[in-house]
Amino acid sequence: MEELQGLMRDVKVVPHQSEWKGKFETEKRSLEKILKDATIHHIGSTSVPGLAAKPIIDILIEVPDLESIDDRTKEFSKLDFVGKGENGIPNRRYFYKGEGNERAVHLHVFPYGIDHVIRHLAFRDYLKEYSAEAQRYGELKSRLAKKFPHDMEGYIQGKDQFVKDLEKKAINWYEKNKREGN
Repeated sequence: MEELQGLMRDVKVVPHQSEWKGKFETEKRSLEKILKDATIHHIGSTSVPGLAAKPIIDILIEVPDLESIDDRTKEFSKLDFVGKGENGIPNRRYFYKGEGNERAVHLHVFPYGIDHVIRHLAFRDYLKEYSAEAQRYGELKSRLAKKFPHDMEGYIQGKDQFVKDLEKKAINWYEKNKREGN
């Protein structure tokens, strides 16, 4: 039933909300209390000014090792996070806060510097740098949310190829800037 709840969430994409940054900062302060050796990043569409998004704060956390996260599941639970283990992505620990349509936060915890970290940060930074790309992405998400208002899987599949293409551009851009020292 719990797995069905996740898939049964409505698809709601809204214009960018200025309070998303504050919500991230509040979660970050709480997480820093239990994760002294972590780097915490705001990722996903809510981290990109002006980008329409599902109103769920995505947080990427880099840690020295995942075993330390596995040992802290009770501490995450006290912060109202539900742990799902790898949840389909190797070398990740995934947590969420809020059930069904009340979903508020997704946590993605990875070891420092792995490809998944680079991919997420490059995607975010690329969209911040190229507002026309961010606008195209936001428009696609809004159209898909209207087409699939009660079908999260349809929404995700509808944007899959666009996201993959955008990720390639973002990673190439990120790597080029890294080589050039920007």
